[in-house]
Amino acid sequence: QVQLVESGGGLVQAGGSLRLSCAASERTFSTYAMGWFRQAPGKERAFVAAIPSNSGSAYYADSVKGRFTISRDNAKNTVYLQMNSLKPEDTAVYYCAAKVTVIKWDYWGRGTQVTVSS
Repeated sequence: QVQLVESGGGLVQAGGSLRLSCAASERTFSTYAMGWFRQAPGKERAFVAAIPSNSGSAYYADSVKGRFTISRDNAKNTVYLQMNSLKPEDTAVYYCAAKVTVIKWDYWGRGTQVTVSS
């Protein structure tokens, strides 16, 4: 069982930055991919970014490319999402997820709210 706890959300003005963190409980954190998703009010949860276990090539949703950066520190069992040039449409609850079984996102955090004011 992997427990994930997000932090770092808040209220920011458009054009500002936030860094989200997600701490994992498992010692085997370094062996699985991690991702970030978001869910805006009235919308389905959507993929934001993901990073493989070895911090290789990350991939991003088109809507955040060039503005968001995902990274991980395996020594701290933590994955980050640096969000720059934030827009009001980035407002959502952000969730981190762990892909332990490779075929699907197995574990999810409870989310952290990000609100971008115009």
